[in-house]
Amino acid sequence: MSSDAPHSPLLSLPGAVAAEGQDEGVAAHYGDLFREQRSLAAGEGFVDLSHRGVVTVSGEDRLSWLHLLLTQHVSELPAGHATEALILSAHGHIEHALYLVDDGETVWMHTEPGTQDALIAYLESMRFFYRVDIADRTGEFAVVHLPAGSIAEAPEGTVVRETAHGRDLFLGRSSLKSFAESGPSAVGLLAYEALRVEDRRPRMGMETDHRTIPHELGWLRTAVHLDKGCYRGQETVARVNNLGRPPRRLVFLHLDGSEVRLPAHGDAVRLAEDGPDGRKLGFVTTSARHHELGPIALALIKRNVPVDAALTAGEDATAAAQEIVVAP
Repeated sequence: MSSDAPHSPLLSLPGAVAAEGQDEGVAAHYGDLFREQRSLAAGEGFVDLSHRGVVTVSGEDRLSWLHLLLTQHVSELPAGHATEALILSAHGHIEHALYLVDDGETVWMHTEPGTQDALIAYLESMRFFYRVDIADRTGEFAVVHLPAGSIAEAPEGTVVRETAHGRDLFLGRSSLKSFAESGPSAVGLLAYEALRVEDRRPRMGMETDHRTIPHELGWLRTAVHLDKGCYRGQETVARVNNLGRPPRRLVFLHLDGSEVRLPAHGDAVRLAEDGPDGRKLGFVTTSARHHELGPIALALIKRNVPVDAALTAGEDATAAAQEIVVAP
């Protein structure tokens, strides 16, 4: 039986427009995209991420066991300290991106919508004799994001994952509606995604495909500990890091603001000089309309594309100026 999160009750709020695709089940916006972006950038409002999967690992061996499976060093993770980690295939390709915090007794993590079943199946297959308990908590808990600078208070007893980008609350799902009615105003997912693109932060399922390795997205900085071994895919991580030659690299694109339509996820990126029928050099991963920067995007392109090359993106061959995220 699927353990996908139910559709959010906040879709009944005035002006709510439902998101589609990977983010189905929560609001894309509440009627004013740029106002919502400005609020979030100012540390106001909250984002409903209740469609994301929530998984917990408890038990005496939870940290030492997870340390063997994840790309991150977590064997001595202090209580309350947030981190992020990846699970890789045997060939080093990214299979899961996890956002974790330990509350002193339990590791709480959230992951991409609908991926928690596959994650739990893998974790269960690796349990062996370790003293751990793995649970899908998606039906009980909803993730809510408060931006950096927010003065909103988390309800008493709520597990909080705090980073430089804000706080993720593991809120009881039954309290989601009352939190929205008594706390900060709801902000749609499109605003959250626009600021994520501005920050050059990759997202599983958007910036990744079936062969993405961490080096291509800059995830070595935040989700991979290079001085630990003993996890699946570690040999690929070490080899590519030592050679310094990942096949692709993430770039940030400033898009021509005169185009009405944004390039879609998966749309081709080409050299401008080659025209609309030129060779595909990569693909757009996420595009957004930013309240200050205008239309922007992230894209994954071949490593050897010159850093000063003029590019185009999408079916309309929208002019795109690149900025380096991952150096070639």
